[in-house]
Amino acid sequence: MKYLVRILFLIVLGLIAFGYYHKNNGNTEGDKWVGIGVLVLAFILMPVFIYHRYRNKKLKDYELNFNFKEDNNTENQ
Repeated sequence: MKYLVRILFLIVLGLIAFGYYHKNNGNTEGDKWVGIGVLVLAFILMPVFIYHRYRNKKLKDYELNFNFKEDNNTENQ
């Protein structure tokens, strides 16, 4: 999984760099490659990265639990 995240990251950087290279050379299709890179980043790389980082974590440790039960004995003191 770690290698998949790294490979996807390199692909995203490559797509964005390829798009900017074509855009600077006057080709109008550079924006398309940058957009594809951003879409891959947002819809493929980020969910895979989040799944990879939180796969074996206990999320109960990070959850806020509010206890709204009031003890009537402590109100008068």
